Amino acid sequence: MANNLDTKYDPKQTESKWYPYWINNGYFEASKEGEHKGEPHSIVIPPPNVTGRLHLGHAWDVTLQDIIARQKRMEGRDMLWLPGMDHAGIATQAKVEAKLKEEGRSRRELGREKFLDVSWQWKDEYAEFIREQWATLGLSLDYTKERFTLDDGLSDAVKEVFVRLYEKGLIYRGKYIINWDPAAQTALSDIEVEYKEVEGAFYHMRYPLKDEDEHIEVATTRPETMLGDTAVAVHPKDERYQHLIGKTVILPIVGREIPIVADEYVDREFGSGAVKITPAHDPNDFEIGNRHELPRVLVMDEAGKMNGNAGEYQGLDRFECRKKIVADLQESGVLFDIETHVHSVGHSERSGAVVEPYLSTQWFVDMKPLAKEAIALQAKEDKVTFVPERFERTYLQWLDNIRDWCISRQLWWGHQIPAWYHNETGELYVGKEAPKDLENWTQDEDVLDTWFSSALWPFSTMGWPNAEADDFKRFYPTNVLVTGYDIIFFWVSRMIFQGIEFTGERPFKDVLIHGLVRDSEGRKMSKSLGNGVDPMDVVEKYGADALRFTLATGTTPGNDLKFQWDKVTANWNFGNKIWNASRFALMNMEGFKKEDIDLSTVTAAHDRWILAKLQKTISSVTRLMDRYEFGEAGKLLYNFIWDDVCDWYIEMAKLPLYGEDEQEQNTTKSVLAHVLDQTLRLLHPFMPFITEEIWQHLPHEGESITIAAWPQVEEKWQDEQAFSDMEMYQAVIRTIRNTRQEMDVAPRKPIPLHMKPTTTEASEQLLRGKHYLEHFCSPETLVIDEHLSEPDQAVSHVLTGVEIYIPLAGLIDVEAELDRLKGEKKKLDGEVKRLEGKLSNEKFVSNAPDSIVEAEKEKLTDYQMKREKVDERLEEIAKLK
Repeated sequence: MANNLDTKYDPKQTESKWYPYWINNGYFEASKEGEHKGEPHSIVIPPPNVTGRLHLGHAWDVTLQDIIARQKRMEGRDMLWLPGMDHAGIATQAKVEAKLKEEGRSRRELGREKFLDVSWQWKDEYAEFIREQWATLGLSLDYTKERFTLDDGLSDAVKEVFVRLYEKGLIYRGKYIINWDPAAQTALSDIEVEYKEVEGAFYHMRYPLKDEDEHIEVATTRPETMLGDTAVAVHPKDERYQHLIGKTVILPIVGREIPIVADEYVDREFGSGAVKITPAHDPNDFEIGNRHELPRVLVMDEAGKMNGNAGEYQGLDRFECRKKIVADLQESGVLFDIETHVHSVGHSERSGAVVEPYLSTQWFVDMKPLAKEAIALQAKEDKVTFVPERFERTYLQWLDNIRDWCISRQLWWGHQIPAWYHNETGELYVGKEAPKDLENWTQDEDVLDTWFSSALWPFSTMGWPNAEADDFKRFYPTNVLVTGYDIIFFWVSRMIFQGIEFTGERPFKDVLIHGLVRDSEGRKMSKSLGNGVDPMDVVEKYGADALRFTLATGTTPGNDLKFQWDKVTANWNFGNKIWNASRFALMNMEGFKKEDIDLSTVTAAHDRWILAKLQKTISSVTRLMDRYEFGEAGKLLYNFIWDDVCDWYIEMAKLPLYGEDEQEQNTTKSVLAHVLDQTLRLLHPFMPFITEEIWQHLPHEGESITIAAWPQVEEKWQDEQAFSDMEMYQAVIRTIRNTRQEMDVAPRKPIPLHMKPTTTEASEQLLRGKHYLEHFCSPETLVIDEHLSEPDQAVSHVLTGVEIYIPLAGLIDVEAELDRLKGEKKKLDGEVKRLEGKLSNEKFVSNAPDSIVEAEKEKLTDYQMKREKVDERLEEIAKLK
């Protein structure tokens, strides 16, 4: 075996060659029909939208999935990680329409068929971008099973589900208030609505009572909707208004008589305690209107312009109407106060238009029966397990208060609703196939909400509705879903109730929930803030492994992740540390083969210790990963590799490697080869590229670390004595090194070293490890004696089992060192006093940004700690006088 690891670690060069190798050899492919191997384990990727490139949140999500997939594959499981993408109805259509607009074309000019052709071209182009990014991140996806939500098979599943829910009475067509985008002229799901803080106003008005010299005060943020008012509501127990319940008021401008109704929804403490009711333009008013059988008066059209019911305001844009109606109401004396305030206003995520609550005829799913089954599942043994558990409560609370789901969208790109209307009779037909006499029927032009098809993703991708499909029988239900907490309601819940309804089983056993990626200040990443980070930019600079390790170890399950460039840099340095340590080992294993590895001759304390430490690491990392605690597993691996392997074991291994004893050299090479092999396997799911590159140079069996066996604990290497010995040697060596640094004594300058063991066992330990102490502490003389008398002018340290004395008289200029330390203390006293004064200044603390105040507090703590250290060193030096 030739050692040919490059002198310098180059992520680009390392990462560019391995993905094609893995793909070409089929290492990521699950077993095919008739060749089943191992216990199945499956994950379906949350399908990204074919609207553009992946963002940092996607990179985090898929990194966590890849860690699971790679570990399970190495454990011998028949691992299916199924890739795919979502057609993303409104998002994609908006992108395609924007592109057409740039070209001077429009959707309407093209017509539905040609527009869909252009949309498919967009999909093909952006799907390729996404695959390239998956490859760059090193994702171990089975591309032979890739799916798309508009695939024929998935379309069959969508039709099957729609028809069966319709026949069961759970899908219906009706008029309800929905989120409406007047620019795109389509209904929106809640997740497609972005809420922004906007400066608006409360408009306070007096509605006069009919035939009485009295009025009732109401307020609104949308005065243009008053044209559609059909009642005023008060709380039934509000004493101020009980005498008015049942009476009528005259709606200003319109002149329509509307009743005063009593409803417990009204908050008596808010405003005047009376509210205007506009059932066609507000979801809560819609419900009140249903309870009191109020008419619904729609005063806008689908483009957000005032319609015929708006009278003299017909044709005006809704915001132009607001201005004019406010002026008219002021002039008539109805509007008596305008109160400025900031409130949250919904905007369309795609078009940017202000969303209008709008009464519209749409298709809905009756959610109560489906939610009931999903709630019942969580009381059973085979429930869906949420990680962290707290998100189960969030999920159940939403199901308890669920509303019917609006599933129709006024788009062309998507699953067209399988419903037809007879051209003459208007009869409705719903079916998987079109009516036979198709020329007499017109299909509903709307398409289904994107979430309708993605709710079927865990089983539609496996071949359902064919219950005999091999993948469906073998890999469903899936083992785990990895996703963000922001789509528990929109996606996770819908997959669960659809899975129960159509397969009789939960769609996944576990749901691993993560948070959002935020910037270093904790802000959400967004275009408006300009704080977004392209994962491909991170890979370009530091490599995929550094990015993956940063994302995997940056937080705990369920919490948000702060992205910080310095952490990526630190993890790139970690890669360098691994590379350099491996390069050193390989240089000393020239010609060493797999069959040369022999651990039967291990006797040295450092060899026994690192093998024992490896067993603990294998056990802890496996346990943590099985619990999805990748952050903790990654940190444990980091510390084991950096501290135990690199900083301690390799340094100790140099003694026999550079010695004359060939047997000791071979034993050390064997231990090095074994520890590196097992450690790289543990690290592989986190950092697949660098681990493959190094592993291929180690003495090994097999084609790829990707399919190498996951490490198992070997009980024979559990060795408490080795742990105890090494803990003592490390404590002594650290103490001596720190003392040298504090006293400004060169690391290799010989110094007298006296040790007084406090027990016979400690004495034996120190004598067994005397050669380590002689090598790493550079003593001029080394005395180990239970009956030692404390030497004069010595710095002392008390450790567990041993007292250490370092006579430093003559090694340092005591007076010069005292003067230097006193000068340093004076500077630190000044800094501490300055910062204490600054932080006690209430004006500074209240006016300065929190980040500045926090930074000053951190500086103060740092200076105080430094001053304590200087005080300690002054005391030590004073002993030497």
